[in-house]
Amino acid sequence: MKAGIVGLPNVGKSTLFNCLSNAKAQSANFPFCTIEPNIGVVNVPDPRIARLEELVKPERVQMATVDIVDIAGLVKGASKGEGLGNQFLGNIRECNAIIHVLRCFDNDNIVHVDGNVNPIRDKETIDIELQLKDLETVEKRLEKTNRAAKTGNKEAQVEKALLDRIREALLQAKSARTIIPQNQDEVELMEEFQLITSKPVLYVCNVDEASAVNGNKYVDQVRELVKDEQAEVIILSVGAEADITELESYEERQVFLEDMGLTEPGSAVLIRAAYKLLKLQTYFTAGVKEVRAWTINIGDTAPKAAGVIHTDFEKGFIRAEVIAFEDYSTFGSEAKVKEAGKLRVEGKEYIVKDGDVMHFRFNV
Repeated sequence: MKAGIVGLPNVGKSTLFNCLSNAKAQSANFPFCTIEPNIGVVNVPDPRIARLEELVKPERVQMATVDIVDIAGLVKGASKGEGLGNQFLGNIRECNAIIHVLRCFDNDNIVHVDGNVNPIRDKETIDIELQLKDLETVEKRLEKTNRAAKTGNKEAQVEKALLDRIREALLQAKSARTIIPQNQDEVELMEEFQLITSKPVLYVCNVDEASAVNGNKYVDQVRELVKDEQAEVIILSVGAEADITELESYEERQVFLEDMGLTEPGSAVLIRAAYKLLKLQTYFTAGVKEVRAWTINIGDTAPKAAGVIHTDFEKGFIRAEVIAFEDYSTFGSEAKVKEAGKLRVEGKEYIVKDGDVMHFRFNV
């Protein structure tokens, strides 16, 4: 599961990517400096794993990760192949969610491709290009579906009705994610269409350091614009985040954050938000050899979760021994949790909860 960072050139995408991944994507004051999409495997900050480490004292700790992709800046006309349009759209299609970076700071030394700072216009530029590409996809699909629907094919008629609704929304400059599937057939069709504007989106307002806590007039404009999109808006001073990552010690970083009025780096907030956007959650295994966070989809069953460790665990699943993280933290050890009667034995139908500490019994 990957989240792609998108935006116009020079809004701070590559600098943000570097902060998130500590990779060094080229970051320069000109468009198209990121030509190949850079992929960073980023640790998901989670205070629960630090608590488990404190209690279990394992030999090693493995955090959950999420893949972040830095994609080349998009310009007007990308849907028709302008700039690196075709490549950009291909890269974004391969991502499962979108982190849309908007420039919300004034700085005469950093060129804006459209001449001045206007996050509303910038958002619309990208939205329109993505919507135009989706419209092209929908109309091609409709040509084929219309023919089948006329022959009385029921499945084609269901598909046509959904495509017509999506087409109408796109023509009104609305994204495909505004169309709510009416039943399971439509849910599956939406996934099959792989439309770019149906992907969940998170907006990142890149502000100056002074606006990192409360935002500014540009952030207010963005919030007002997206209030009906059910999308999260995060404020981040990408320049300040880059300075934080350069500091050597944890203490230095904390002092820097306190001076800014923050309790943690904005990048940590963003990574957790991206994880949630991808509909991912974490369960833990905890033993003296290793404390580890495992990534699963929200709604996964115990056997599915076991399969993330090894396919044999899923095939031969017998049962899962489950402790809620809060109980593990309160009682301090697996033995004390058992004494308190808080360890549960769950079967194949159990839906794993975020933060469960699990041990699997299996037989192959």
